[in-house]
Amino acid sequence: MSKKKLKYSEAIAEIEEVLEQMENEELDVDDLSEKVKRVSELIRLCRDKLTKTEDEVVKVLNEIED
Repeated sequence: MSKKKLKYSEAIAEIEEVLEQMENEELDVDDLSEKVKRVSELIRLCRDKLTKTEDEVVKVLNEIED
């Protein structure tokens, strides 16, 4: 099974979908734990992407100032 690298917007959309399922009580209790683990992974992925993007932007801005 090949892992597709998720885009930030795709990860956010998946998080929102799970949250909506939780709010609407559409998740079976047996699936809840797995969904929470998945959302945790997605949040970590989003945080990493935001940090990397911030670092890149700061680097570019510093280069402009020099």
